[in-house]
Amino acid sequence: MTALNFHRCGRVIAALCASLLSFAAQPEDIDRPPELYPDVKPIVDHHDPVEADAALNLAKVVDMTMEKFPDIVWLDAQEAEAAAILERSKSWTSGASKAGLRFQEATSGTLHYVDAVVEVPLWNFGQRDAERSLADRAQASAGSQSQSTKLRVAGLVRSALWDMALQKVRYDQAQAEVSNYEQLFAKIQRRVELGDLPRADELLAQTELLQKRAALTLVEAELMHARKRYTSITQTTKVPVEFKENLISLDEIGKNHPALAALNGQIERKRAEIESLKLIGSGQTNLIVGINSDRPSNHDPRSNNTESFNIAVTVPFGGNAHIQPHIAAVQVETAKLQSEYQQLYRNLELAHHEAEHNLEVNKEELKIAEEMKRVAEEHMEMMEISFSVGEINLMDLLRVKARTLQAILNAKERLVMLQRDIALYNQAVGVMP
Repeated sequence: MTALNFHRCGRVIAALCASLLSFAAQPEDIDRPPELYPDVKPIVDHHDPVEADAALNLAKVVDMTMEKFPDIVWLDAQEAEAAAILERSKSWTSGASKAGLRFQEATSGTLHYVDAVVEVPLWNFGQRDAERSLADRAQASAGSQSQSTKLRVAGLVRSALWDMALQKVRYDQAQAEVSNYEQLFAKIQRRVELGDLPRADELLAQTELLQKRAALTLVEAELMHARKRYTSITQTTKVPVEFKENLISLDEIGKNHPALAALNGQIERKRAEIESLKLIGSGQTNLIVGINSDRPSNHDPRSNNTESFNIAVTVPFGGNAHIQPHIAAVQVETAKLQSEYQQLYRNLELAHHEAEHNLEVNKEELKIAEEMKRVAEEHMEMMEISFSVGEINLMDLLRVKARTLQAILNAKERLVMLQRDIALYNQAVGVMP
């Protein structure tokens, strides 16, 4: 080898080794989610921005989302219904009172009778207490429904945030790969100009660069979709800087799980409603109070010429056959809720198992991904040197580079997926942020 060729070869090796560090991506910090808000100039004009808010945390985002969530109208209506039942239970009468006036005149036109009555429905024995119990159960059911809805909102927010985090990792990696291949293409161009490599290698490197740019465009689109989902759910473009959660490990699904508590609240409310219906029995007892006026015209001797006070009580009977269909209808609804409760408990147990299993699997997958990343980067270093001295061609180098970049991406994704699975586990066991 001549001195000139040796010098040229050494210069190429030194240049490639020096650029090797620029090809490797920086490792991610597992203790911090990827930043979702810093933006570079987007490739596509359609852009969905989000910005960090240091004052926000996951719990505040859930509360803000809950205030604007469509179900809030339904929840408010349940609160109003419970208040209406409570107000009814405070009434001294079991229903609306009635007032009546009757006028009677003899055919001779000499006698006039006027009756004025007030009819008041009375509470049956124990019925008012049953109404108060129904109001309490309705209020408790409305509260548990609110907590269940809030947990569901928390699940949507958690999913949206970690989806953004995962898409941001892929976006950052795609940007790094474009930059990496731009540097490689520039170096290949230079070597083609020096006559060290054929023109075909320049075209191959340019093709790879164009493919990476196309992939970056698609990844950017997915990131924008993830951002739009977040802003659509939360109705805000503010994103918490930190939203990582601590794992709350539970052995089993508790009866206080918000979703179970919500169904149980509905069941208890239906049972209270059945008790209230039973106490109606054949109907309401009514107290009737009235005044009768007997006045003659032209001093008719048949008239008593006086007023009388009347009181009467009406007690219904034989009405069980009429109230039973109403009780049976509520019992059917109660039975349906009980079956839904049992099915929900089974589904939650399954979700708990899957969340726990996914968490353990991803812990092991993370270890493997990090080891594969280390091996791939070491292999890449060797192949870079081999390419620089002409032992392998560009196609071989690109294959190894593709595997290395994929290994780096897999390791970064696993870091985010592990934190996401912690959040999903907390969601499965009913833990609020």
